[in-house]
Amino acid sequence: MNERPDAVSRNIRRTCVWAAVASVFAWLPVTLATGATPRQAAASQAPAAAGTGAGQAASGQAGTGQGGNLPMPVDEIIRRFAQHESDFKVARENYTYSQEVLIQEPDQDGGEYRLESEIVFTPQGKRYENVTYAPPSTLHRIMLTPEDTKDLENIQPFVLTTEDLPKYDVKFTGREKIDEVNTYVFQVAPKRMEKNQRYFQGTIWVDDHDLAVVKSDGKAVPDIKENLFPRFVTYRENIEGTFWFPTYTHADDDLHFKTGDVRIRMTVRYKNYKRFGSTIKLGPSRQVDTPANPPATPQK
Repeated sequence: MNERPDAVSRNIRRTCVWAAVASVFAWLPVTLATGATPRQAAASQAPAAAGTGAGQAASGQAGTGQGGNLPMPVDEIIRRFAQHESDFKVARENYTYSQEVLIQEPDQDGGEYRLESEIVFTPQGKRYENVTYAPPSTLHRIMLTPEDTKDLENIQPFVLTTEDLPKYDVKFTGREKIDEVNTYVFQVAPKRMEKNQRYFQGTIWVDDHDLAVVKSDGKAVPDIKENLFPRFVTYRENIEGTFWFPTYTHADDDLHFKTGDVRIRMTVRYKNYKRFGSTIKLGPSRQVDTPANPPATPQK
């Protein structure tokens, strides 16, 4: 998010056109509740820091399997969960869902942006977004940049696939229990930053049973001069079979512009997943209860 050049002299950032936001979310996966046999969602309170256990370098390198009686070497865990993420990325393209986006400037004179929409398919199978509620934006301190749209699409609902794995250093830091879910904890950072590319840097939690990412906490990088990006947390829930879908993303952070700090708060809720057609076989469904008040991101 950037500050408006014409507002710097007054130490105020004015509003921008947010039309690009609506198209960004057309691909995003979302909340769902089908079937029986409940399994606790990962969207529960959990510290951002890694749990106990000896840290191990991974990034595709062979691990020793140390750090808490791991059932397989660290590099094999990483290989398997990355492959699972690749499968999930394909599967989620077969879902419809609804979404609610709220971006706020929580200061006393701040504004907000809202968008509600449904991602659906035509009878011919083409996926598109149907906007159901989009009042005029009242934001006046920040402006959306092309990098923000990329982050909304690829970074905040972070998916670390086999194809993207070579771009990252992945370090095993321990094991942690999030509610009923036992997880492996990994620190993730880009090996190098290519021009015009966006990356995730932070922590991911991987379910030790399904080898699926259930939570991510970090930020999009790099910051680009005065184009700054908030820290966020994304929670997933076990929706179908072994697939865990993003259901809640939240950011509550201060952006440190040269002319002063600006607080930004963003919440994205995804819900009402429905499978379209029968091109993907995902196994039996499971009921997931979404918390009434999902946990807020710890303030940076």
